[in-house]
Amino acid sequence: MQATQQPMKANYGLDAPKVVRNFFFCGAALMLVGMAGFFWLAPLIGDNATFVRIIVNIIAITIMISGLSWLITDGLMIWSSFYGKMQARNRLLDGLQLRGDETVLDVGCGRGLLLIGAAKRLSCGRVLGLDLWSQEDQSGNCKATTLANAAAEGVANRIEIHDGDMRKMPFANASVDVVVASLSIHNIYNREGRRRAINEIVRVLKPGGKVALMDMRHVKQYAQDLQVAGIRDVHVSGLNFWIYPPVRTVTGIKPISSHM
Repeated sequence: MQATQQPMKANYGLDAPKVVRNFFFCGAALMLVGMAGFFWLAPLIGDNATFVRIIVNIIAITIMISGLSWLITDGLMIWSSFYGKMQARNRLLDGLQLRGDETVLDVGCGRGLLLIGAAKRLSCGRVLGLDLWSQEDQSGNCKATTLANAAAEGVANRIEIHDGDMRKMPFANASVDVVVASLSIHNIYNREGRRRAINEIVRVLKPGGKVALMDMRHVKQYAQDLQVAGIRDVHVSGLNFWIYPPVRTVTGIKPISSHM
């Protein structure tokens, strides 16, 4: 009798894997140093040096607290990667109130968190994903993984994946109804580059189309650049703690009368 094959599950990866690794090792090292000072070094100090022992204990406890804070931060980042970002994704997509027939573009789609979430909400639309496939910001980030996740979620027939730079997108003017992005635009490290990405988002967006960009940094810059590029009803949300570090989302609508 053949064993039943388990259905494949989507895996959206660990965000900032090198940062998570570094935080763990730094936190663990600090905890070990602090514990060595408190449980080994301080007891070696004689009774005639009580003041020195107290100082050593204070320093050791401070080091342990610092190490613990690093480990807690590391745990929050892992929790965010495997649970929290799903909740943040759902909140962003709920706010868009998709009809189901839109063309949605996910800028910096990575392993497909927003891409696939949007595709699951469409009945006859499609979702485009664009990425350069950097391994620095997400573990196992590649087109094959994204396609496998889409297949696992049953939406492979509703997505298209494109290689490309968000500063020069391979899409026609006014060709998409909705543009979304999650923790991707901040990976462009210069201000002008991020402005070019925002201008490209506005260029490919249809009049009446919506934009929702979620990020941990530069969100107010995105809002300013969207307004300069002609987007209306621009709004920056409060902090969203489902992702760590916390994020904000900037939203807006391209005017019907726009000729961009």
